[in-house]
Parts: sequence; structure tokens; C-alpha cells
Amino acid sequence: MTDRLSTRTPQQALAALLEHHAPQRLLLIGASHLPALEAFRAAHPASEVATAAAGALPAELAAQRFDLALVVDCLEHLPKRTALELLGGIRNLNASRIAVLVDLQACDWQETDFFALALQNSESFQRDEQTLRLFTYDLRDYKQVPDWLNAKFWANPENFGKYWW
Repeated sequence: MTDRLSTRTPQQALAALLEHHAPQRLLLIGASHLPALEAFRAAHPASEVATAAAGALPAELAAQRFDLALVVDCLEHLPKRTALELLGGIRNLNASRIAVLVDLQACDWQETDFFALALQNSESFQRDEQTLRLFTYDLRDYKQVPDWLNAKFWANPENFGKYWW
């Protein structure tokens, strides 16, 4: 599969994501300094930002719910099993939206590992020899609604009074 490279930088993509969702509560895992997040904080001083180092979430953060979780410069520093547990736990318990910025060449992950967690490959960025990927997950649109899943096909209302079963 060939990836199209984004014309934006990773920071621009993260800034656009933050501006689009405007989370009130944000969880940042891994990166200690993120210019896009600093700009978002300046523009939205009321938003709360919690940070955690790469690894399992501390108990006080694991018990909270966030509007968006950013995982940046994290998976490259963790064993794959720990990272899978981290992403799965965040997706299931801590956040409805996740954005993961990762260098697949620097870690033991494949694109399909993210697909298995219901994340989508949103953008790819290249600088010199390094390629970063942005994977996203949004509970509200991770699965397309099938065309048959609507009230029109439920209980066959057009047949009421016509047939006896």
C-alpha cells in the first residue's frame, strides 16, 4: 500500500485536530513538549491538559475520562505488549478520541496493528529519511453505519394489517 504524504507538518496536523475537536479535557502521553499543544493551550486557557510519560497510565489518570488523548513519541519507547495495553485501555476506558503520531520504522509496529485497534491511518509525513504516521480513532465515526440500519427496515411497518403470522 502506498501512502500519500501530507503537505502539512505533523504539528500543523495536530493543531488542526485540536482546533477541530476543541477538547475540554486532554491527555498527552509521551512527548514532553508539543508546539501545537502549547498554541492550543494559549488559545483555550480553560481546557485541562494532563500529561503522562510513556508507559502505563498512573492510577489517578487511569480513573479519568478525557475528550481527546494524544500519544506522541511514546510507542517507540515501549515494548509492544505494554503499548497495546496502553492504547486499548485508553480507547476503551479513558477517551472517545485518540490521535497517535508514530514512526513505524523506529518501533515494532505494523500498520495493521493500528487497524486491529480500530484506528485509521489519517496522514503520513516525511522529513529526510523519517516517516511519521498519524493514526486516529473517534468513537462516533469509527464504523460506517450500514444502509439497512434504519427505521425503514424495522418491523416492516408497511405490512401492518396486511398479513397474519
